[in-house]
Amino acid sequence: MINVAIVGFGNVGKGVLRAVDKTPDMVASVILTRRPDAVASKIRQMGLVIPVKPFDDMGKIPVDVAILCGGSKEDLWTQGPTFAERYPTVDSFDTHGLIPKYLEMMDKSAKKGGNIAIISTGWDPGLFSMMKLWGHAFLNLRVYTFYGLGKRGGLSMGHSNAIRDNVSGVLDARSYTHAIPDAIERVRAGENPELKPGDMHWRECFVVTEKGADLGTITGMIKSMPDYFFGYRTTVKFINQEEMGQDHKAMFHDGVAIAVGETSLGNKSVMEFQCQWDSNPESTAKIMVACARAATRMKKQGVKGAFTILDIPPGYLSSFSREESIRHFM
Repeated sequence: MINVAIVGFGNVGKGVLRAVDKTPDMVASVILTRRPDAVASKIRQMGLVIPVKPFDDMGKIPVDVAILCGGSKEDLWTQGPTFAERYPTVDSFDTHGLIPKYLEMMDKSAKKGGNIAIISTGWDPGLFSMMKLWGHAFLNLRVYTFYGLGKRGGLSMGHSNAIRDNVSGVLDARSYTHAIPDAIERVRAGENPELKPGDMHWRECFVVTEKGADLGTITGMIKSMPDYFFGYRTTVKFINQEEMGQDHKAMFHDGVAIAVGETSLGNKSVMEFQCQWDSNPESTAKIMVACARAATRMKKQGVKGAFTILDIPPGYLSSFSREESIRHFM
């Protein structure tokens, strides 16, 4: 049985708890949080008996892997290296442009502690990263990824957290990503166009502010935020907390990875992979839990340092043994 520490108990942390509960080879051994009293009360209301401890207790409780459920903008930069010295870790760091820097930092900490850290294990980066690699490897094609395919777009947890945590005067926020349909059609037509991120998506933000907040300043801060909104067409709409609770409770998201090209003889090759999530955090959590299983298997083999999902043998993700995987999947 794999003993799991859940680090942080926001939407992703709750999703990880539910995923572990339905996973036959894992058990949630402890929840580590900044809010131990509040989270312990919540756990009791759920009818569960799981120790809840403050972050200061990290390293004191023996577990096989810690799943880090904090946000990329702030939490993981400090929590990631600290925990990687003490436990094997898995996280969903999702700021694409900063992954090499974060990977280097985590590698240093994991090796110092004799541990393994698997980073950026959500669905993008993560699951879609595998699709992009396979499209390039198998078809030698560029793979494009689009998110928020429907009229509602898709809820981005990382972007929403970035607004809430980093813009003064904001009480609550939701950020939706919308794919640009014309860009998708150009890709499916086989044009293989040169597209900048802002040519592929736009952002829609709904924000609740403190009374008297400067709305113009808040709008400017959001639109200029690097790695999140800068370079994208971004709309900012101010609403009250009641509207937020009524109209923005759902956490849906979806996306597609597409590669279209021709063989040397002119035959068309198409590779397309699509995901649709009714709950972005719960789906992200299930991917992280599978990667946690892989981390424990790699750790047993003596592997140390930081890795991405691209470095994991696919069979390590399944709860099946190698023999069972071959029987079921080959």
